[in-house]
Amino acid sequence: MKKTAILSIFVMFVSTFSLQSKAQEITKKSGYTLSFESNFAALDPQLKKRLIKTFFDVYPKLAKEYNPSTIKVVKFFVDTAYDGVAATADGKVTFSSIWMIKHPEDIDVVTHEVMHIVQDYGRSVGPGWLTEGIADYARYKFGVDNAGAKWSLPALKPDHSYKNSYRITAAFFAWMEKSIKPGIIKTVDASLRDHTYTKDIWTKLTGKDLDALWEDYVKNSEV
Repeated sequence: MKKTAILSIFVMFVSTFSLQSKAQEITKKSGYTLSFESNFAALDPQLKKRLIKTFFDVYPKLAKEYNPSTIKVVKFFVDTAYDGVAATADGKVTFSSIWMIKHPEDIDVVTHEVMHIVQDYGRSVGPGWLTEGIADYARYKFGVDNAGAKWSLPALKPDHSYKNSYRITAAFFAWMEKSIKPGIIKTVDASLRDHTYTKDIWTKLTGKDLDALWEDYVKNSEV
């Protein structure tokens, strides 16, 4: 009986701790709502504040620029069981506690991930490298402290391709925005969302296909 009682108390303690550590904190501002949860007891309170602040700094701007119809309620979860960097699905961003420990300065991981919510491509006809390239381009354009994270667009290297995704693709897009056609990434993003995207869109918008545009970028790669 005593063992059973002790076990019951232990289970209640663990359950209570789990509920406390994952308790929701709801923040509402400017028509948007962020639900914040964490099972990482050692999460720095100041970092938590920065994550929340960054959301409200960048999400409305991303929504205005790319998708005013994006969802108004978003969830953040800092998870000790997740061993990636961050992942987004169904309006919820899961952040790795390990990444938070190693890279507390990388606050614009928020910007990249919530851009995926704004993108809302569903069963997109576009390639994965394009989705990630646009998200990193959004980070480049709207990030609140890329410099603090020592995050920047990379210099072009011989083995790079526009299909490399993330920052490499984002650098290509930044060059196109500056040198070829301002607003092109916004247009391509919209085509992915309404599922009209084809590779021919680049030719329609610029007169050149992606391979030809990449060749021009290689010749004139400074952003």
